[in-house]
Amino acid sequence: MSTDHPTLAPARPRSLVHHPDFRRLWAGDALGQLGAQLTALALPIFAVQQLAATEWQMGVLTAAEYAAFLVIGLPAGAWVDRMRKRRVLIVADLVRAAVLATVVVTAATGHASIPLLIAAALVISAATVFFDVSHQSYIPGLVGLEHLVEGNSKLQATASVAQVAAPALGGLLLRVIAAPALIAVTVVTYLVSAFAVGRIRHVETPPHPDTRRPLRVEIAEGLRFVLHEPYLRRIVACTSLGNFASAMAGAVTVIYVLRTLDLGTATWGAILSAGAIGGLLGAVVAGRLAQWIGEGRIIPLSALVMAPASALMPLASTGVVPAAALLIAGGAAFGFAVIVYNVAQVSFRQRVCPPPLLGRMNASVRFIVWGSMPIGGLLGGWLGTHLGVLPTLWVSVGIMALAAVPVVVSPLLGMRDLPGAPAVDA
Repeated sequence: MSTDHPTLAPARPRSLVHHPDFRRLWAGDALGQLGAQLTALALPIFAVQQLAATEWQMGVLTAAEYAAFLVIGLPAGAWVDRMRKRRVLIVADLVRAAVLATVVVTAATGHASIPLLIAAALVISAATVFFDVSHQSYIPGLVGLEHLVEGNSKLQATASVAQVAAPALGGLLLRVIAAPALIAVTVVTYLVSAFAVGRIRHVETPPHPDTRRPLRVEIAEGLRFVLHEPYLRRIVACTSLGNFASAMAGAVTVIYVLRTLDLGTATWGAILSAGAIGGLLGAVVAGRLAQWIGEGRIIPLSALVMAPASALMPLASTGVVPAAALLIAGGAAFGFAVIVYNVAQVSFRQRVCPPPLLGRMNASVRFIVWGSMPIGGLLGGWLGTHLGVLPTLWVSVGIMALAAVPVVVSPLLGMRDLPGAPAVDA
């Protein structure tokens, strides 16, 4: 008879639901996401319906929403790596609340204008750069590498719930209240979000000032890591082209839905919510899909879904199928694919990057993948003015198809597992 003791199975990591600091971050993120989605619904409608924005003005507004990623995206990562990330998150929330409060006041007093909305979008864009870079760099240190996928999935699920609830609720409310009233709700959600994040007790230890090197050197390290890591380079190329196409379409989408198709704001809100339901489903099943299909090949496969899904938007103008039905189906499929793709690639980025480089890596990625969006927005506004709204949407579909090429024509399609984090020199 064997005298060996039975091998005990390793204990499963405890769910992040039981992690107090993650719960606080999760609550703050949920409130911020809710407010951001209400603003994303209300601002373009306010611009189109009450300020009579043109295609070009909507393109400039779209570009302003992402301009800071192109202008300060790279140094923001190096700055964040020198700061306490929780403090950056709080300040970013407070700045966004203050700017949106200014928009509400000017709208109430009759002084709102397209230039004012563009200026507000620029400031919010800058705050969002710091928030997003800090947010993604904060997660690994807060929850540990073994909880990365769970943490990202929960945050993506929260974002998707906000995307479902906010447009549906906002679309209904816009029947009885003005768009600035919805923006006022966002001010409150950002303030409460800052309070929730402020209650996190996790203590960060930023690098000592004596260890800092020239900003140019630190920025170059983050950018070099992104460009030299072969799989990350392909993922970034795909995401950048996809975001470029999305911004191009986004510049004319509200005009297309409200003017060309003559659908009301409530229908537009319902369409956004339906698209977000697809994203919520994607967040729920992303981890299991990655295990079933493979965390490597799920990235190109989800990228392949995006172009056919986005094509349903211009096809809605044909009248063969009710426009709202096609827009709902396309939005749901696109949202599902995007969230599955994002959970997989963001988790890979966080796992493969050495912790001291996380802020700079995330900032470098954001600079490339979000920096393409203001250019796409301006091009969308220009094409909408000179070619028309519908041709602009078809051009964006073509670019979305090209976006999948870097990850489809790559080793990722045949890979089940992606590599883990590299060793870091002491």
